Amino acid sequence: MWQPVFMINGYLITILGLAMAVPAVLDFWFEKMSYSPFVPAAIVTVFIGAALFTGNKMKIKRITLQQGFLITVVCWVSMIVLGALPFVFSGYTKTFADALFESTSGLSTTGGTIFNDVEVLPHSLLLWRAMLNALGGIGIVIFAVALLPFLGIGGMQVFQRENSDINEKFMPKFSYIAKRIILLYVGLNLLCIVCLKLAGMGWFDAVCHALATVATGGLSTKNASIGYFDSALIEMVVTLFMILGAIPMTFYIVMWQGRDVRDFGTSQVWAFLKVLAVYIVVTSICLVCNGTYNFVEALRFSSFNIVSIVTTTGFASTDYMLWGQWTAAFFIVFAMTGGCTGSTSGSVKILRWQVIISFIKRSMVLATDANRVLPIKVGNLVTNSGIISSVFVLFSGFILSIAFFTTVIALFGYDFEIAFSSVVACITNSGPGLGKVIGPAGNYSSLSDGAKYVLSFVMLLGRLEVVTVITVLTRSFWTRN
Repeated sequence: MWQPVFMINGYLITILGLAMAVPAVLDFWFEKMSYSPFVPAAIVTVFIGAALFTGNKMKIKRITLQQGFLITVVCWVSMIVLGALPFVFSGYTKTFADALFESTSGLSTTGGTIFNDVEVLPHSLLLWRAMLNALGGIGIVIFAVALLPFLGIGGMQVFQRENSDINEKFMPKFSYIAKRIILLYVGLNLLCIVCLKLAGMGWFDAVCHALATVATGGLSTKNASIGYFDSALIEMVVTLFMILGAIPMTFYIVMWQGRDVRDFGTSQVWAFLKVLAVYIVVTSICLVCNGTYNFVEALRFSSFNIVSIVTTTGFASTDYMLWGQWTAAFFIVFAMTGGCTGSTSGSVKILRWQVIISFIKRSMVLATDANRVLPIKVGNLVTNSGIISSVFVLFSGFILSIAFFTTVIALFGYDFEIAFSSVVACITNSGPGLGKVIGPAGNYSSLSDGAKYVLSFVMLLGRLEVVTVITVLTRSFWTRN
């Protein structure tokens, strides 16, 4: 059972270790440093990865469900732990909890940070944070499109139309899917870098912010995030690419191939754009009515920050907590919305909300007309009982996890605002919480090590769609034949 798990894990760990060479070169070549924390981190990581890969190398013809779950959880945990090594060796993190939190935030594309002042960090660590965002972004897309349909989690069975026979021909199909997505993902990142440079950013900031934008990761090189640049043009570019990152990568591929996208693809994309438009218009009206901004300013600041939270990116152009008490409720709703399934964004996501709303509408109709036959549809796609069940299981897991971990964080001595908003921000992978401590103008540095470990687990829980992690932690998973 474990051999393909270790082999795939070793392959991915080796890639992570080799990626550490890029910031190492930055240390030696540009920073003129005699020591780089990325060298020992890369050596340890590549050694572990190569040992796992070569020691378990085999031709994988079939992946079982149990192995699929293990591959997902084991790979993400090992990548997060080893991704923390550069932070540990650099000396910029006080404890391993800090390093683990930052690594988890990067790979899960959450965007929260434990650094009070990111601008004092060397360029290599800033680039590494952005690279973690980028690696996590492409990882979650491939995970969502290739593995989640196979595992039958969260209604992702709708992707079976694009990725059929993955159970019987796992590796060939997985490789085919991954190549297409990676090419598109790299293309979007390169285009974003050029656009940010033309908008006024320096090359280094453009690269780091592009990697964090397309991945909807949100780790910035500046303490004030995008607000540092105070540029409407930069905000427009970042907003556009956050939206592009929150749309399914397979949607672009299907359109490029000239194939039919009139099923779940078009439906959830249009629903996502409509939801964004409604959120932005309503918030802008509220900001104008209470005298915070004029209409143009309200539209500018609400558009950027709402898109950032809905796509679970976590960038900020201003401290939106200063807009009024009502923003707390608004931004919790925004964070729980999410982007599209099969994208880099986190949270519940639009397609699942469409299934839930469609199911509720049908239930209301059947309450007065029990004999009526009314299928649950999302766009032109008729959902079956398996999809509906898995969506409600995932949604229930989200809600119960928020309630449970809010209680756990509160036990560390934090008030409800910090406990609740930190858990929501981490499980939805949206980054900033509410209030002065962990809000858009704050960070997670003041939290205890215990709270950071718990929130690191919550970030992983949300990034892997809750059910994946919980399933592996159940006794029945390990006792099955």
